[in-house]
Amino acid sequence: MGIRLHFWGAAQTVTGSSHHLECAGQNVLLDCGLFQGHRQQARDINSHLALPVEQLNAVVLSHAHIDHSGDLPLLAKQGYGGPIYTTPSTVDLCDKMLKDSAHIQESDAEFVSRRGRYRRSIGVPADGAAVEPLYTQEDAAKAVDQMRAVKIHEPQLLAGSTKDAGFTMRSFDAGHMLGSTCVLMEAREKGQMMRLLFSGDVGRKGLPIIRDPETAPKADYLIMESTYGNRLHQPVGPVKKKLAHLVNRTIARGGHIVMPAFAVGRTQQVVMLLHELIDAKEIPDIPMFVDSPLAVNVTDVFRKHEEEWDQEVRAFVDLKEDPFGWGRLRYIRSVEESKALNGLHMPFIVIAASGMCEAGRVVHHLKNSVEDPKNLILITGFQAENTLGRAIVRRQPEVKIFGEPMRLRAEVDSIGELSGHADQRELLEWMEPVVPTLKKVFLVHGEPEAQQALKGEIERIYKLEVVCPKRGDRYEV
Repeated sequence: MGIRLHFWGAAQTVTGSSHHLECAGQNVLLDCGLFQGHRQQARDINSHLALPVEQLNAVVLSHAHIDHSGDLPLLAKQGYGGPIYTTPSTVDLCDKMLKDSAHIQESDAEFVSRRGRYRRSIGVPADGAAVEPLYTQEDAAKAVDQMRAVKIHEPQLLAGSTKDAGFTMRSFDAGHMLGSTCVLMEAREKGQMMRLLFSGDVGRKGLPIIRDPETAPKADYLIMESTYGNRLHQPVGPVKKKLAHLVNRTIARGGHIVMPAFAVGRTQQVVMLLHELIDAKEIPDIPMFVDSPLAVNVTDVFRKHEEEWDQEVRAFVDLKEDPFGWGRLRYIRSVEESKALNGLHMPFIVIAASGMCEAGRVVHHLKNSVEDPKNLILITGFQAENTLGRAIVRRQPEVKIFGEPMRLRAEVDSIGELSGHADQRELLEWMEPVVPTLKKVFLVHGEPEAQQALKGEIERIYKLEVVCPKRGDRYEV
């Protein structure tokens, strides 16, 4: 027997996770994420799915982040009507996130349609024709309706498969975000069974709110992320001291702080750390805003799924405090309230999505902030190649925002300690229990330099064959 693997997304890049498995005539998609980068390139990549929807039997979703789930509405739009298997909290998160993504697609299409010069700058002919969104909110709602909640550790026979031919899935806590999983795929054909483990995004021990990653189960083959395959994170512990220093320094010079943060996970972690710092009187009680309707909705999902909280969050609850909705913080929903922040002439903190600065309200806040050296742009997570966030992290003298060049004069710093991705050492430790049974490792969800560094370490320490597939590569195992 054998499994045919087709690597379609997050292949030598960190976005657009999508991997096609085929065994015994059954076709399964692991993740169906949005590629994030230059608009025209992203449009071209996201418009083409791994296989025709009429050939697809089932989708398995590792977690709700848009680079893993964000192309699911296009599947629905193109006619896929089968199940999408994932955890209960991921279903609830996707209900909010995919509709928000669709709203951004619709808004961006309308925006580009109106602006001739901007249309030309991203390769769209300025001929007056309306630009169509990749998908709509109706498509997103259909995709969510197709989701089937499967509890962690619960075996699930996939649609189209039988106990003798096809796939069974079982998920394990990946510790990356609420509901995130690694997935063990058991493939059966002609009386034989093979196990393939998909890591999803592997988290870190000791992060606020979510539980630590579980021990990886035994498998014959491993598809593993490599986002920080060439990096070692600083310990999580000192991050509060660094955050307090950056906040106090910015306040002292009369500036404000813009924190691009993913609406799921990172926003809730930052909010809790700021809460702790103010309670300890390590930073002043200045105005703070979460400017993201999605973050507001997602925070409600975090409240709902207490079963996934770690002990640090439960300590707040024991003290009768809400770690996500305390009185000194203002959650902003309306566009009018968001625009009003641009008129504030005092120190404040605004946390807004998207985390890579490619869309959403944070782009407007950056436009209003990057040219003033009093301000701080505080990056809270990984920034992919060809994103505005990467240009800011590199401190390029000039960055383009809405197609217009702007001088980057604000201070730029980062708190990478909060990264939800395991670093090189943590990935090596996570995969160690699987090594005795492994025959081959496929590295995905990483840029080439990171992948090559991790590949070298796996080969050196564990003596395993490691492959870094490109988009479109096919293998049989």
